[in-house]
Amino acid sequence: MSGLRLDMHLHTAASFDCLSDPEAVLAAAAARGVTRICVTDHDTLDAARWLRRRHPAQVIVGEEVKTAERVDIIGLFLREEIPGGTPARETCLRIREQGGIVYVPHPFAGGKGGGGAILPEVADLVHAVEGFNGRIHDPALNERAVGWARERGLPLGAGSDAHTLAEVGGTHIRLPDFDIGDPAALLAALAHATLHGVAASRLVHLASTWAKVRKRLPGESTWTGTEQV
Repeated sequence: MSGLRLDMHLHTAASFDCLSDPEAVLAAAAARGVTRICVTDHDTLDAARWLRRRHPAQVIVGEEVKTAERVDIIGLFLREEIPGGTPARETCLRIREQGGIVYVPHPFAGGKGGGGAILPEVADLVHAVEGFNGRIHDPALNERAVGWARERGLPLGAGSDAHTLAEVGGTHIRLPDFDIGDPAALLAALAHATLHGVAASRLVHLASTWAKVRKRLPGESTWTGTEQV
C-alpha cells in the first residue's frame, strides 16, 4: 500500500531516557519517508507541543503515561498533560475527556506492558492498539497484540518506540491521508493502515540506559525547549 507514512510512537530528549533533539527526530523521520510523527514522550507534553507549534502539518501531540500500575498507556491529540502515576483506567478516561485517542502500546510486553494484565480493566476505553513495536524483540508479543485488537474490532497502529535517531521511522504505518488535527480522521484512516518495519537491534537499549545516566550527571537535565541536545 502506498500513501502517507506515520510513526505513532517515538521519544525525544524531553523523555528521561532519550537524548534526541526534537527537530532532529522530525528530520530523521522525513529522511526515511515518514512525513508525520506522534511525539509520545514519557509523562510530558513539552517537546510534543513545542514541535507541533513549529510543524503543525507533521506532528501529533502525544504522551506515554506511566500509570500507577507501572503499565504504559499513550494518549494522542492531548491538550493537557496527564501526570505519571495516574491509575490506568483514570488515564484512559482523562484522554477521552480531552477528545484524544487511547492508544495501547506494547500491551503484552513484560513490565511496561504488564503482560496484558491491565487490558481487561481498560478494554472498553481503548481506541487503537499498537500491533508492531520496533523495540519488541519477541515477534509473538506483537502477534498477541494484533490478535487481541482484531478480536475486538480495534484498529492497529505501529511505531518505532525510538529513543535514538537511528530508530526513528524504522517501524511505521502506511495509511490514507487524513486531517492531522482530527482524532476521528486518524481513527478512520487506521482502518485502512498497513504495518511496516523490523525490530531494532537489542543494542538500542544501551543508548536508553546511557541517556538515563547522563541526565543524572551534574549540569545535565531534561530538554527544556530552549536547548539543543
